[in-house]
Amino acid sequence: MTAVHRRNEQARQAILQAALEICQDKGYAGLTIEGVAARAGVGKQTIYRWWPSKGTVVLDAFLNALGPTIEVPRTGDHLADLCQSLRRTAELLSHSRYGPMLADLVGALQHDEALASEFQRRVYEPIRRQTIDRVERARDAGAIRDIDANLAADLLFGPLWFRALLIRRPPGTDYVDDVVDALMRGLAR
Repeated sequence: MTAVHRRNEQARQAILQAALEICQDKGYAGLTIEGVAARAGVGKQTIYRWWPSKGTVVLDAFLNALGPTIEVPRTGDHLADLCQSLRRTAELLSHSRYGPMLADLVGALQHDEALASEFQRRVYEPIRRQTIDRVERARDAGAIRDIDANLAADLLFGPLWFRALLIRRPPGTDYVDDVVDALMRGLAR
């Protein structure tokens, strides 16, 4: 690794950390590229060279901080894996630091095309594919009735996002259990 690459990685990490700190202190609306640059000790041009918008900086910071915690490994029990995925989503939406940041990012998707594209590619699509795969496997194994996997994914995750984004009440594990229970009764063979 060259000295220039190390310096760039150090600057990148400083920018991501600054973005997280500002979001935690002031919220997404209070974050500016100027503020991130000042806190990270870099020029604005460095940030704009690597990210097209403040939303994409925050998304990178968010994903960098969470790492693989969003992923839910397969155990072979398709229904248990779906439930674990829902619980992880609920934990994330309920997290005192990351829940509000995620809600703000989802709101910003409406006005930031670069963020919308990156969020779709890096967050939504991988989780959606994983969920659809698990629903299809459960359906094919006879654990649930024949249902369109896209509809089942909407029915599983929709209530969590609705509660977090519109009602502004984080979905706790009891709520997740209630959603899963209600849906599984409807999907039972």
